[in-house]
Amino acid sequence: MATHRTKMLIIGSGPAGYSAAIYAARAMMEPIVVQGLQPGGQLTITTDVENYPGFADVVQGPWLMEQMQKQAEHVGTRMMWDTIVDVDVSNGSPFTATGDSGDEYVADVLVIATGAQAKWLGVPGEQELGGKGVSACATCDGFFYRGKKVAVIGGGNTAVEEALYLTNHSDDVTLIHRRDELRAEKILQERLLNHPKISVIWNKAVESFEAGPAGALGHLKLRDTVTGEDSTLEVDGAFVAIGHAPATELFKGKLPMDEGGYLLTEAGSPKTEVPGVFAAGDVTDHVYRQAVTAAGMGCMAALDAERFIAGLEIDADGHAHEAEAAE
Repeated sequence: MATHRTKMLIIGSGPAGYSAAIYAARAMMEPIVVQGLQPGGQLTITTDVENYPGFADVVQGPWLMEQMQKQAEHVGTRMMWDTIVDVDVSNGSPFTATGDSGDEYVADVLVIATGAQAKWLGVPGEQELGGKGVSACATCDGFFYRGKKVAVIGGGNTAVEEALYLTNHSDDVTLIHRRDELRAEKILQERLLNHPKISVIWNKAVESFEAGPAGALGHLKLRDTVTGEDSTLEVDGAFVAIGHAPATELFKGKLPMDEGGYLLTEAGSPKTEVPGVFAAGDVTDHVYRQAVTAAGMGCMAALDAERFIAGLEIDADGHAHEAEAAE
């Protein structure tokens, strides 16, 4: 067990965490990134990435995250292979975090970039065909299904928005919902139900995702939730849109969250209610959820953190507090 002291501790290692680290390291803040259970975040389980600026050709998600990590290390970030299991923000800066290893991390500022995970159905073929026809992000992957038949599974705002978005690429979009009415907002329902490219299959649950002859998704096995009757639906792509779960369990009771568990921040800012604690990326963003927006928020968090540290005074006990303005 050891104690690691730093000006900035970053919990999480996706685009938000790495971007915060790059900016902080270049500002000589000597950041530490605790990488967590999934270094690189959701992009490490994403294959083709075509919408991240700066690359003329399609790049692979794991490669992109590897490059971000190397860049962060190159400018002075320290990477820790550990998982934070407890955080104390109750006494203000400096903040203390404890790793699964038993190591303790003490930092003047804290950047939370733990991200979020798409909720999955948990049925056969779902994970096996990930990136081969099954996705949880139409904005990310819809482009690859131009002119093809696609399905969206879900009945809330996310599912309806994904289905509407997919009509930019496909003339044959099917929404599959296990009930006979949608939970989405009425205005979204009207747009969906009146859209000529979208059809809805009611009272059907996806039992499995089945591969076709080429090894990619070929069809869905469906079960009628009323009669129990089985059927199939041939599709080229299927988008699971039943919501996301932010990785915020660690901060319950310590930082304000919305009803979905996303960390609350000041409007247009990564600042949380606790001075010196910042949230960036999908852990606070349930609207955009893109790598490029997460990276931008990581940048914002680092810049705000730098300003916060510049305004700190350290007392004799090592505790930081905001300097009083001169009269």
